[in-house]
Order: sequence, then structure tokens, then C-alpha cells
Amino acid sequence: MGKTGTLRFRHSQAIWVAAVIAFLGTLPLATSRWYLLPLLLVPAAVGGWAWRAGTDADRAGVRIRALLGERRIAWSEIVELASDPRGQAVVRLRDGRTAVLPAVRAADLPGLVAASGQPLGEPRPTPDQPGD
Repeated sequence: MGKTGTLRFRHSQAIWVAAVIAFLGTLPLATSRWYLLPLLLVPAAVGGWAWRAGTDADRAGVRIRALLGERRIAWSEIVELASDPRGQAVVRLRDGRTAVLPAVRAADLPGLVAASGQPLGEPRPTPDQPGD
């Protein structure tokens, strides 16, 4: 965890490096004709996504970050943490919806639970049941 108590999950930095290489490789073609300039937007968007997208977890909840937005989910709204068949982490919410946690793999789930401040394996009291 960082100095702020936030655990950050990000995609591999190799994606960002590949986007920079693709941008540099596209540069000669895109600058040869004015109508090819929008080609530079593709590697720029991939690079921006690789730099920004991911999941942040702290004692308050998780924050899912995408290229253009983010979503905050409180721990009290999360009913279940699981992984899908591809090994990516998924949360099931109280209202029955699910949300994929970008850059979080099945092996990262214990660390994600630890970021909540609750020991692994102990049930969390629900609003219906009073805690100790």
C-alpha cells in the first residue's frame, strides 16, 4: 500500500511502452498527409488508458478508473469478491449487479481484502445485523 493507505492495481507498463512505440511508428505515416493525422489518436488513446485505468482500494471502498471516468464503490455495497473464468476479479453488489475490477487478478484478491481493513475470512457485519 502507498503512503495514503491506498492499494493501487494497474495494468502492465509494457502496454504503455508499446503505445509509445506505436505512436512513434505511426508518426511518419500520419504526417505524410493531413487526413492521416487521426491515426495518431489510436496509440495515444491506448497509452492514456494504460496510464490511467485500474483499481484503487482503501478502507472506504474501491475506485474503478477508466480512460475517461471513474466509479467509487463503498465496501458496504460489495457482497462478494470473486474471479471470472479468465482470472479477472469481479465484485457482486447489493443490488445484484456485477463490476469488473480492472487490473486486479484472482491472485490479488487477498491483498484487496486486506486493503479494506478487515481480516481475510471474517464475515463483515451487514446493516441488518448489528456488529460487536
